[in-house]
Amino acid sequence: MQSFCVTLKPLSAFATPLKGDTLFGQLCWAIRNRLSDSKLINCLEGYNHNRPFAVVSDAFPESFLPLPKLPSCFYQHPEGEDRKAVKKLAWLPEVELQKPLNEWLRHAVNSSTIASSISNKSFEATHSGTTPSSRVQATSLSEKHPHSHNTINRQTNTTGEGGFAPYSVEQEWFIPGLRWTVYVLLDTGLLNMADFQQCLKDIGNFGFGKDASIGLGKFEVVDFQEKPLPAQANANACLTLAPCAPQGQGFDSNHSYYQLFTRFGRHGDVAVHQEGKPFKNPVLLAQTAAVIYMTPEKNSFIGQGIGGNGELSKTLAATVHQGYAPVIAINFNPKVPA
Repeated sequence: MQSFCVTLKPLSAFATPLKGDTLFGQLCWAIRNRLSDSKLINCLEGYNHNRPFAVVSDAFPESFLPLPKLPSCFYQHPEGEDRKAVKKLAWLPEVELQKPLNEWLRHAVNSSTIASSISNKSFEATHSGTTPSSRVQATSLSEKHPHSHNTINRQTNTTGEGGFAPYSVEQEWFIPGLRWTVYVLLDTGLLNMADFQQCLKDIGNFGFGKDASIGLGKFEVVDFQEKPLPAQANANACLTLAPCAPQGQGFDSNHSYYQLFTRFGRHGDVAVHQEGKPFKNPVLLAQTAAVIYMTPEKNSFIGQGIGGNGELSKTLAATVHQGYAPVIAINFNPKVPA
């Protein structure tokens, strides 16, 4: 599989986090709508047998990687930082990747630091010559605000009660200048680079996730280039870049670290309107930034395809879920420091 690095620019608020498994699901719909049902069926052949046509990562702030979810005893702690401040250090600058893993926490930053850097660059690009004192520093990569909705009963033209009562959806607005990085592993024999890029643009034009039909989830594909996944020398473990299902993959569970994550998925696109239930069966996954203690494979992903044959959905029996994740090969010492 070939590895690609995609840069995305958000153009609107989002109501759904840009997670790799969700983005893969919308990619499947985009392939069907753009290229045909038969093309999607061909791409998914072998998906549950360790032959995925695409493996998609979460979206990360450009030039940063998620800090591994490890117990604090594996890290050298930054000097002078209190416990609450250390817990907010979630992002590792990609340029620091080659340093020993136990030093990563000392080089990690929080979202506020990234937001401040982005706002400074955006300010300098648009306000050259303005005094620094007039700058407004961003303190977060995004802000969340509830947005009120009403469901109209078309028989009475009123909102009514129960299912027609007013409700709110939380929308996430990102700071100007923010760009995301998404890593993609692609089998170009099943889906070529041009078709994948066009399908990704289709998702960005229509909108990603919840409430795309009213303008949410829009993004622009700023850059798309072939680029190998970052990796450390002498790697013996994997850092995951998306939620995945590593069970049964032969990893050492005694020296692997991850947070559990339950995906309560639902169908999108035209499947929402088909007979049956829009919701899929829940899936238990290892959250992004897990450290899986096993020798990284050459294909640069771990996990498995989930679903098919009615296992995941009673509405669409062929429904699958991305249980694969792109990985960064890392050198991890599983022995807890004394």
